[in-house]
Amino acid sequence: MENQIINPAMPSNEPVLDYRKGSPERLELEDTIRQFKGQEINAPMVIGGQKIETQERVAIRSPHNHQRVLGYYGMGDESHVKQAIEAALAAKKEWESMPWENKKSIFLKAADLLAGPYRSAINAATMLGQSKTIIQAELDSACELIDFLRFNVYFAAQIYQDQPISSEGIFNRVDYRPLEGFVYAITPFNFTAIAGNLCTAPAMLGNTVVWKPSDKQVYSAHLFMEVLEKAGLPSGVINLVYADPEKATDVVLSHREFAGLHFTGSTKVFRSLWSRIGQNIGNYKNYPRIVGETGGKDFIIAHPSADVAEVTTALIRGAFEFQGQKCSAASRAYLPSSLWEKIKERLLSEIQNVVMGEVENLESFMGAVISEAAFDRISGYIERAKAAQGVEVLHGGHCDKSKGYFIEPTILKVEDNQYETMREEIFGPV
Repeated sequence: MENQIINPAMPSNEPVLDYRKGSPERLELEDTIRQFKGQEINAPMVIGGQKIETQERVAIRSPHNHQRVLGYYGMGDESHVKQAIEAALAAKKEWESMPWENKKSIFLKAADLLAGPYRSAINAATMLGQSKTIIQAELDSACELIDFLRFNVYFAAQIYQDQPISSEGIFNRVDYRPLEGFVYAITPFNFTAIAGNLCTAPAMLGNTVVWKPSDKQVYSAHLFMEVLEKAGLPSGVINLVYADPEKATDVVLSHREFAGLHFTGSTKVFRSLWSRIGQNIGNYKNYPRIVGETGGKDFIIAHPSADVAEVTTALIRGAFEFQGQKCSAASRAYLPSSLWEKIKERLLSEIQNVVMGEVENLESFMGAVISEAAFDRISGYIERAKAAQGVEVLHGGHCDKSKGYFIEPTILKVEDNQYETMREEIFGPV
């Protein structure tokens, strides 16, 4: 007889390790990076607990050294997406009936694995596969993902405990049940933590999931799936598929049992998904739940009373950490003319200290942008800016993809606040 009510302890944020020279975590990370660079992994799809490989093998490469092959994954097709849906639906009854306390233990175990034996591995995979520096990887793939898992368990318990008031002679109760069908998680390249959160958060509440990560994040996605399996996640609860995004989405959105979308990516893609779901609304068993986070055009506004040193730090770190590949990246700034000369002098001095290079050099502040397509798009903005009237390139502007997809941190001063770099999300170090 199970009649216990278990309240998980309030978690604390995972401590951020500093990776100082000679520290145990640095030595372990350097050893893991050497190991990963010296082998080629095989990253199969995971459908219903089965490792699925295909004839179409795609190389996983480092953005900062695109000649280096880290491994291969098998590209799936529509049939594999259908298999993933079937596996999710087959696992649903047993998973949703599992006691909440048992479910939560799996995700807390996954968090402990990431905090312990898998910490250097998930960081190394994110560094090599997504060109994140160690500080960016530690904040993302280790600490934030661990926090997502632990805090989500804590807040899910609070949701279940939220019950209606009962008046005299009446006993009111609410059961929170999963969606009727499967959830489709589409995840981005730029945050390993977001990828892990988007597939696990629905699963934590009893849903089963078809997870399609970005093809530029396969290395760390493959490793996180391994962590979930080690933690005891049953087969079919989360099904990892690699497939053409449009073809995969066609299969998912045409399925009667499609019940929810969990998405992070571009505004254009999310609008298209939302529109298609609306057009298909009569075909679904129920009304799908849609959750999406999209891009932005973040900005810095400095008041005339602002501290010049603080503004400069905000500009450099906000704009150029992880090569500006964040929806939260500072991609435009509005600065008072009374402070501009002082800010400019300090900005152009401090930007000289930014080290750009292979992220295995733990002194690097910047790596490469994620792909050749991203390189070409971002460098196009820079080349147009060089030729435009009313635009001055104060720093940077050099782009080189001969070895890796490197774009210098670039600072533009524009006269027209409607110029394209002031309005459009660039998703790069500009």
